[in-house]
Amino acid sequence: MGKRALNNSRQTAALLLLAAAIYTAVKILALSGLLTPYWLLVLDQALITTIGALGLCIIYGFAGQFSLGHAAFYGLGAYTAGTISKLLGHGSLAWFIAALPAGMLAAALVAFLIGLPILRLRSDYLGIATLGFGIIVKVGMDNSNKLFPVLGGATGMAGLPQVATFDFIFLFAVISVLLVRNFIHSSYGRSCKAIRDDEIAADIMGIDTTRSKVLAFVFGCALAGLAGALYAHRYPFIHPSSFDFLKSFDFLLIVVLGGLGSMTGTVITAIGWVFLLEGLRFVLGQQFIEFRGVIYALILVITILSRPQGIFGGKELGIFTPPRARPAVPGKEGEHAGSGN
Repeated sequence: MGKRALNNSRQTAALLLLAAAIYTAVKILALSGLLTPYWLLVLDQALITTIGALGLCIIYGFAGQFSLGHAAFYGLGAYTAGTISKLLGHGSLAWFIAALPAGMLAAALVAFLIGLPILRLRSDYLGIATLGFGIIVKVGMDNSNKLFPVLGGATGMAGLPQVATFDFIFLFAVISVLLVRNFIHSSYGRSCKAIRDDEIAADIMGIDTTRSKVLAFVFGCALAGLAGALYAHRYPFIHPSSFDFLKSFDFLLIVVLGGLGSMTGTVITAIGWVFLLEGLRFVLGQQFIEFRGVIYALILVITILSRPQGIFGGKELGIFTPPRARPAVPGKEGEHAGSGN
């Protein structure tokens, strides 16, 4: 095993130990009553949002592809998985496990069909295409009951089995973090970062830019589909308004505030953002809905003026840092070279 692979294994072990410590702490707080069921539900939503935001972090933060319709893929995952569990599962754990990859696959397949023609172009056409796609999906959800009554249309889909407990959501959040971290630090991730920095130079260096962009887009949207599938199994009711443009703006704001190209920033900001919004909803009550857009704009303007590079500015901390091989000890190379004589 090489030094880089060994270092990567150590970081993975450290991440798993940290996850185990956090899980244990949450369980102790919940059992002691310090963490009420309400705030545990908020934590579940924060973890689901983290999974979705990590998807956009790959697409925009690391591959540099601007997307304005991330919530549409989040919604596709939710409605696909929710429909499967409602019609076939009836609360069955086996069908819940089957519905999750189905939600991911639906989002990934649509992302591939959209991304393949659009991502051949070097421009912001993806942002325009995903914005339009998001509107189409929202309108389709509002009128879905005309073709499929089970989807509920503008009134929403009710009667969904609540199978996704904190244990499942936390597990899939940790798996998502590991997958994204390994992707970013792989050759595919380095290709994406090269495209983000200078696509023309990356093309000249022999990187298949279209393939790399499509791969990042499909992977990121698959994570959004997974987040949506978990969301559909955490709440007994989903509504098209949960997947509108404001939700896409939620994901975008998290990635930008955390710092483009920073997994650390995305994870911390996603969790903090959900708890911040819930705190504001608790303080403002019904007025929160009216002032939500103003709050978003105000936070974004303050961040741009005070720290335009985001909170973490593309930097990684601790377990999210790239694995590095230890530098060779001077003179060792010569000794090894001469040992064969």
